[in-house]
Amino acid sequence: MGTERIYRTEGIVLKHWDSGEADRLLTLLTPDYGKVRAIARGVRRPCSKLGGHLEPLGRCQLVLARGKTFDRVTQAQLLETLSPRDLRRMAYAIYLLELVDAFAVEEGNRTLYNLLLLTLRELSRTQRTELVCRYFELQLLGQVGYRPEFERCLTCHSPLKPEVNFFSPSGGGVLCPQCRATEPVVQPLSVDSLKVLRFLQRSDLPTASRLRLSEELLQELEKLLRDYLRYLLERELKSADFLDRLKADL
Repeated sequence: MGTERIYRTEGIVLKHWDSGEADRLLTLLTPDYGKVRAIARGVRRPCSKLGGHLEPLGRCQLVLARGKTFDRVTQAQLLETLSPRDLRRMAYAIYLLELVDAFAVEEGNRTLYNLLLLTLRELSRTQRTELVCRYFELQLLGQVGYRPEFERCLTCHSPLKPEVNFFSPSGGGVLCPQCRATEPVVQPLSVDSLKVLRFLQRSDLPTASRLRLSEELLQELEKLLRDYLRYLLERELKSADFLDRLKADL
């Protein structure tokens, strides 16, 4: 029998689900190995040393042994709890985890890991939760190869003018008024929204989170990015649906 390959890494728990009588399956995001699927054996037993260290939104120091289907968690130490204290922020945090789980691959991406970590920390203290999520969506899309084009028209490649343009989810960018007919499904993109999207793409999180936007503008940005994400994933995220219902009840 071959020797198991042991490795150490930091990780954020994206989700978990129970398996068997006492085990738990985990999806982790790590800086050096990307998305990792692992099993924590016996973690649900009261005497387990792993208990309490492997909850979603936990940042952990881990020791894992490589396996055929799932790597096995042999040691875990909780470093930081990234769970917000109220339901609204928690819903946004879970949305970010599901978004990362949908796009991340089994390949190291320290920039994506740091993006998630810093955004979750910001969610716990900011009042501009929707703006922070829009920033995260745009930065995530850039990290995984789906950066939207907001500078030039997708068809004629002319610089976009300060006028109402049109976003194409299937094209992953913007069409000028003269070229809008080249795509069957587009949505209007206001001058202010285009400015904000460009700003969010090139800014860091502390700078972006200081923006003050109207509710109308936030709704336009949310719809545009939600439509684009839905097109890429070919489905709606469960957490996005929960967010919609939560906002409707508030």
